Amino acid sequence: MVAPLPLPPAAISRRFPPLPLALTPIRKRRSPFRRPNLPFLPPPTAPAPSYTTRASLFNPFAVQAIGFVALASALARRGGTAAAAAATVRGMSFGGASSVAAGAKRPFEYGRTHVVRPKGAHKATIVWLHGLGDNGASWSQLLETLPLPNIKWICPTAPTRPVAIFGGFPSTAWFDVADLSEDSPDDIEGLDSSAAHVANLLSTEPADIKLGVGGFSMGAATALYSGTCFAHGKYGNGNPYPVNLSVAVGLSGWLPCARSLKNKIESSQEAAQKASSLPLLLCHGKADDVVLYKHGERSAEALKSTGFSNVAFKSYSRLGHYTVPEEMDEVGKWLTTNLEIGTSSS
Repeated sequence: MVAPLPLPPAAISRRFPPLPLALTPIRKRRSPFRRPNLPFLPPPTAPAPSYTTRASLFNPFAVQAIGFVALASALARRGGTAAAAAATVRGMSFGGASSVAAGAKRPFEYGRTHVVRPKGAHKATIVWLHGLGDNGASWSQLLETLPLPNIKWICPTAPTRPVAIFGGFPSTAWFDVADLSEDSPDDIEGLDSSAAHVANLLSTEPADIKLGVGGFSMGAATALYSGTCFAHGKYGNGNPYPVNLSVAVGLSGWLPCARSLKNKIESSQEAAQKASSLPLLLCHGKADDVVLYKHGERSAEALKSTGFSNVAFKSYSRLGHYTVPEEMDEVGKWLTTNLEIGTSSS
């Protein structure tokens, strides 16, 4: 008898808060990597609630804002309409592009990029990277509501590629991954390609604009990797890293290539100086059952031990693998301080 094919990863979405207990069907909670049942997906034509609405509906303290795993076939069927509905965030979005770090074997086709224009004077630009299986639209809708009028947000969508943790099933991913931790084997080619995509997006910004990168989950891992490439002055393949980063932020993520980082930073005095001066913010929930809290904590320790002396690590006792207003407020205050941009629109 031929064994049935394994089910693909389901479209687990944490973009909306949970239903009240009385309306929530009783079901055993399962890991997203253990063939869960397909969850309810909101109709693609329904407008996404604002960050404020998400914070006030049902539960004022838990905003399950951002999904991290998606059924690629469902996304393909639904994504066209959903992406079109969310395509214009403060007036701009554009289609995918190919990016490849110099020396890489093949280009990767990136999805739609969503841009949140600053409401006030443009002083900083941050590329924000979604988690595994998500897309740039979901985070652009949340970032658009933050009281940071002087920041332009660029939210790209990762390529759809086979992912080892899903048994090779395709999903939007910044790089291939077998385990969501700093102990996972490093996909240098995929990491370099995504770091190059971030650098390409930032390279067209005006010279007087401060630049940064941030992300959630796998996006956080890619953002931290970009920060280490900036400090080292090179991608993992040895080619030069072209942009000057002012900040890097990682929520519920981990640090790729942690084992080789010390040798890279100690390889030159310039790398050590860049590492010590780059502000880094890592946030992690102690209730995270996807990327465990210990991986975030170890990543912060690895950065500090290799010369990144300006590292802030924030923990949240009841936070799972999603974000909440308290965390995003912390991100906003930290960015305002470290980018020196203020909160007024002028």
